[in-house]
Order: sequence, then structure tokens, then C-alpha cells
Amino acid sequence: MSIVQSEGINGVVDFNNSFAQKRDKIIIDTDPGIDDSMAILMAFQSPQLEILGLTTIFGNVATEDATRNALLLCEVAGCPDVPVAEGSHEPLKGGKPRVADFVHGSNGLGNIVIPPVKSKKSEKSASEFLVEKVSEYPGEVSILALGPLTNLALAIKRDSSFASKVKRIVILGGAFFALGNVNPSAEANIYGDPEAADIVFTSGANIDVVGINITTQVQMTDMHLDQLRKSKGRHAKFLCDICNFYRDWHVKSDGVYGIFLHDPVSFVALVRPDLFTFKKGVVRVETQGICTGHTLMDQGLKKWNSSNPWSGFSPISVAWTVDVEGVLHYVNEILMKP
Repeated sequence: MSIVQSEGINGVVDFNNSFAQKRDKIIIDTDPGIDDSMAILMAFQSPQLEILGLTTIFGNVATEDATRNALLLCEVAGCPDVPVAEGSHEPLKGGKPRVADFVHGSNGLGNIVIPPVKSKKSEKSASEFLVEKVSEYPGEVSILALGPLTNLALAIKRDSSFASKVKRIVILGGAFFALGNVNPSAEANIYGDPEAADIVFTSGANIDVVGINITTQVQMTDMHLDQLRKSKGRHAKFLCDICNFYRDWHVKSDGVYGIFLHDPVSFVALVRPDLFTFKKGVVRVETQGICTGHTLMDQGLKKWNSSNPWSGFSPISVAWTVDVEGVLHYVNEILMKP
């Protein structure tokens, strides 16, 4: 993905010149969610990006609540005309989806009072919207996938050329070489629809995956949250208000006095991949048993004597290291921007 930016005084990113360049087209597939909200508002404040639309999925909240929150975030960002297409209400195999309301509040936004949204969702489904836009701009559209991958799997099923036409997919998901956050084996987004994740990972698309082994290294501490609240950031008060619930959950669950920046880190991987290193390998997802949702990559360290379930699939890029201070600086810079 081409990155449109220039360095100003003291290394601060100067966005002013980016309008002279062609903006990068993106779609955000999301289940907002508090940290999703941070990433989405960061995207809207990044003038090097052209947001074609948001597609919604279950995860942090039920799908219909994710759609309402996505519409609200577009309004908060001052972009109510950006399309929001509602996605699947259940995983590929069916059944009631797992919803993390205990992390994000019953409304997904930390239980703050939410005003009624004025805009309406798209008449198209999420998979229809994804296929349409990727076909309209082949090789130009990147997707930031922040929830379970059901919509992307449905798009791949709907259009066999989808994977070859999408420019890049950056996925928040997996727990590579780290404990999961649903159970010791699995991370929430992959666990939410492991069948869909396996379809996407083996589709042949150009994929970067950012696992929670990376995102949990980047924390917005109580000090950072206080700095954000006192800043002149365009959305600082809104974000700090919704983060209260999220922060309290981190204290109870992980003993962390602050918040993990899962979704914002994944957004930074989209626009600033230079702040990460990646390793390539075929990734498969366990879809049954006690390790359901586990992501396992063949690192290519051994030449196998016979074929196995990893054989014959295209490798994807898995985030391996992260410049923690660089990512925090980039996040804070955008969120504190008036």
C-alpha cells in the first residue's frame, strides 16, 4: 500500500500535502466496539485515505448494534454519507454468535448514552458491498478487518475473483505464539468464526495479520488517557468517555491500568507498515475441538516429506515485531489532532 505522508518539524507527520496525492481507498469491516471506534475515527482523520464504506459484523456487539454504532461514528466524524452495509448476523456454520458485551458494554460504546442516528444503512449486504467496490476498483481497495471474518468469507464465496482483485487485507486476529483472549488457544475475532477465517487465510489474497501477541504490547496507559482527555483532539472527549468502561475491564481482567490498542494498532499496520516486521507463511485455523480458533503458521523451517493441510496454499504476512513507541506516537498524534 502506498503511504502518502511527509515528515515535518521534529518528525511530526504533515498531512497537509497529502491532498495533492491520490488517496488510498479502504473499506473497514468492523464490530464497534470501543477500540474499533478509535481506529475508525483515526481513519476518518487521515486525509491520505478515501473511506469507501464500513461493513458490519457481530463480535463486540450483535450485528445490528454494530451497524448502529458504525452509522453513529460516521456522523461523529462528520461523514454521514459514507455507506454502512450490514453484514451477517451469525457465523458461517450458524448458531448464536459470541458477543463481548462484558468488554465493551451492552451497547458496545461503554454504556454511554447514544443519540439516535439519523442516517440509514445501505440496502446492500456487507458481502455485496465488498464485492461491488473491489470489482469497481480492482487492485485499488484495501480492507481493514477488525472483527470476525464472516463478511469477507462470504464475499470470497460470492465472487471467486474477489481475492485476486482486492489490493490488501489487514486483519486483526490470531494469537501467534501467545495465549489467546477467549481461552488459552484462541483470539476472539478468529474464534468468532474460525471457518470464515480459514477460508480468508487460504484464499490467496494479499493479507497482513496482526495478532494479539503484537497488539497487547501497545498500551494506552491511564497517563495517556488523561493526556488525551486534556488535549484538543477532535474526538478526545467522546473516546475517553467510552473508554472508561473498557479501561475498568482491563484492570479487572488483566491487571492493566489502561487499555490495549488492538484495533488502532491494526489500523497503523495498514497505513504505517514500516513500524512492523512481518514473516510469511501459510496459516490455517483449527475449526473443531478444544483448540477451535487456534491460528498456526507454517514458518517454512522444514521441508515436509509429504503433503499436509498447509500444503498448496499461498503464504500470508504475519506481524512479527512492532515499534511500540512509534505506534503510540502515531496513534496519539492523530487522536490529539484538533
